[in-house]
Amino acid sequence: MIDEKDWEQEQKRLEDVTEKLQARIAELEPEVAGLGEQAGDIRKRFWEEVTVNTSTQEDFEETFYSIRQQEALLSERERSHRLRLQQWKSMKRLLPSPYFGRIDFHEDGTNFAEQVYIGVASFVDSDGLNFLIYDWRTPIASMYYDFSPGAASYDTPGGRVEGTMKLKRQYQIRRGQLRSVFDTSLTIGDELLQQALGQGADAQMKSIVATIQKEQNAIIRDEKSRMLIVQGAAGSGKTSAALQRVAYLLYRHREKLKADQIVLFSPNPMFNSYVSTVLPELGEENMQQTTFQEYLEVWLGREFRLEDPFDQIEYVLTEEAAPGYEARLRGIEYKASEAYLQALRNYSQWLGDRGMRFNGIRFRDRELISAERMAAQFYGYDRSLRLANRAAQLQEWLLKELSELERREREAPWVQEELHYLDKDQYAEAFRELHKERGVFDFAEQYEEVQERLNKRSRRDEGDFDYADREEELLRREIARESFKPLRRSVKRMEFVDKAGLYAQLFDGDADAYRTRTNGAEPPECWPEICEQTREKLGRSELFYEDATPYLYLQELVEGVRTNTEVRHVFVDEGQDYSMFQYEYLKKLFPRARMTVLGDFGQAIFAQATELQGAESPLLRLYGEADASVFRLVRSYRSTREIVEFTRALLPGGGEIVPFDRRGEKPRLFRADNDERRAARIAEDLAALQAEGFASVAVITRTAAESQEAYDRLAALGCESLQLATKKTTAYGKGTLVIPAYLAKGVEFDAVLIYDASSRTYRRESERKLFYTACTRAMHRLRLYAAGEWTPFVRELEESLYESDGVVG
Repeated sequence: MIDEKDWEQEQKRLEDVTEKLQARIAELEPEVAGLGEQAGDIRKRFWEEVTVNTSTQEDFEETFYSIRQQEALLSERERSHRLRLQQWKSMKRLLPSPYFGRIDFHEDGTNFAEQVYIGVASFVDSDGLNFLIYDWRTPIASMYYDFSPGAASYDTPGGRVEGTMKLKRQYQIRRGQLRSVFDTSLTIGDELLQQALGQGADAQMKSIVATIQKEQNAIIRDEKSRMLIVQGAAGSGKTSAALQRVAYLLYRHREKLKADQIVLFSPNPMFNSYVSTVLPELGEENMQQTTFQEYLEVWLGREFRLEDPFDQIEYVLTEEAAPGYEARLRGIEYKASEAYLQALRNYSQWLGDRGMRFNGIRFRDRELISAERMAAQFYGYDRSLRLANRAAQLQEWLLKELSELERREREAPWVQEELHYLDKDQYAEAFRELHKERGVFDFAEQYEEVQERLNKRSRRDEGDFDYADREEELLRREIARESFKPLRRSVKRMEFVDKAGLYAQLFDGDADAYRTRTNGAEPPECWPEICEQTREKLGRSELFYEDATPYLYLQELVEGVRTNTEVRHVFVDEGQDYSMFQYEYLKKLFPRARMTVLGDFGQAIFAQATELQGAESPLLRLYGEADASVFRLVRSYRSTREIVEFTRALLPGGGEIVPFDRRGEKPRLFRADNDERRAARIAEDLAALQAEGFASVAVITRTAAESQEAYDRLAALGCESLQLATKKTTAYGKGTLVIPAYLAKGVEFDAVLIYDASSRTYRRESERKLFYTACTRAMHRLRLYAAGEWTPFVRELEESLYESDGVVG
């Protein structure tokens, strides 16, 4: 703490800044309202202020410039309104807690030390020169996170500024009141971080700008790496740092980078809700948020019923005894690999010489253009061209062929039959075309004549045979054009390529056939069963999750790459759960984007997991090692020291995880005689935790079926505020959430109760990381329950790491 004199000075400064903030807010409010009303009025009266006259060239030019002038006025008012509104919102955000840090920096070559107060936004004095508060993202504010008192420096567009940090100070300000002040030699003093971490969990993640650590700041401000990989222990703040990184990038490049040019791929829809408030809290618009599954559904959902990653993991966890289980695991592993990626590239080269499959074009139960004719045309093109270029040439040829076939079809008998069933609008349209040709523009006069013709169904009564023939010709042309429209649309969508057949062809035949088509690629074990499973799924118009991205990849090798050149930054959370195939696809999809990948290989619970760090990580090769940076976050902040010491012992090599020194209870273990007694004890503990004030509690299970069982049992026992989370859950509130471990990734809770930690539930080594993931969701309390023998993951722990109620051995 600081002395009384310093406290009084800090109190006085806070009061002065608060007063100026209030004055600025009061000044801005009428401006914001006034400019908003002006813009609205201009928008409403836009055409009232413009005289439209196109009689002469001069009148046309005058009208054009009148519209441009009114448009410019509206644009200026809207721009001014947005600017004032943004300033007003920034001031309102600052008012309850104007700043959280201060450094006194003496720049080399000057004779004074500048006091730099740091908050979530900048605030300049009325003279426009004196910064009362610096935005945490400004270059000078970076020293607060990176240096202790002593030699310090920061980078600016004009070069590095060096000097000496004389003081580092931290503040707690709540509702405009100064609560505490700390001088510190560390980035964030333990007192402030302890208080921040000791608070309860929330339904939404909060900003961490006041407690950013040095290693997190390096992640936030990195602008050199094309591929930035963050391998962080559970609770190390990697996702929080990534969101602050988004805010920093939007601030740093505000003239050319917009929020909709940044995409976050998150693990599930619930996580999207969990992180949705961080950027607005910092005054920035939310980036685009989606899941990889949602992207797959957009492009494949019309053609296939897609398995999602949660169905896949449910299969892996629950169908061990099912026929073909081992083959499915081998297939998942292989289809996520770089080897399969190269096999598909080789396959596309093979298709350049033979094996392309097409869908014939049929019309009214007739085949207009056969698949064989398409193949002959396709392989007649220059074979040095890429598949996609030849497919584009074939598409152009097909459209020309359809135009010729449509012209011939106008004389077909079925067209004559269709003439008798046209409605008024179609006849009227034909008359309009004729009247245009004859210079008659009063269409309304012809309406009664149209109706009369519709009633008579004869057009020879008028005596004007040429006119009647021309009318019939137009109607025939329109009928044929409308009938051929779906065929043209299908060709433009490349539906003449039999994509499902091409993918299925890879799995048609034995291992030698596969090697032939893929230039010697070696198939995995259980290949015949893998082929059978894949073909069977395709035959039902379904795709395994592990097949969806390879299917899209092959499709684009054949049809051409679908790209988004607007997106500049892609963030992938829980990055260890993505396959190399998916990363390769994201790179192609967003060719101008930089990628930030966040993950923890200790939580790699999906079969297609990718190693994030180390020389063997394929991610380092994605953009080239020279453009890649790897950050490791080993300190865990989420959980108490006792919980971290327990959870890190569950992992081989977990000893490198460093707990933050926040004390709490040891994890408690309860072993019951049967399932009913176990459920009863969980219900008792839930009531006790709620009475203790914990508002966010999770009962974490292994599978969705176990979640349903837990929910039903606990509800029958009278547990209050129960919510059941499924893969479709998009948000959760306060209370007790019953949730499978794989859906809880990335989210934290005040207390976590592991519903069944017995060897019956967690027995395979492959489930160790799932168990670890479940336990690391706890911030303050961790309880584990079993009916029967404990999982081996618990039995092998030292007894000093937990407290037990009942038998543990």
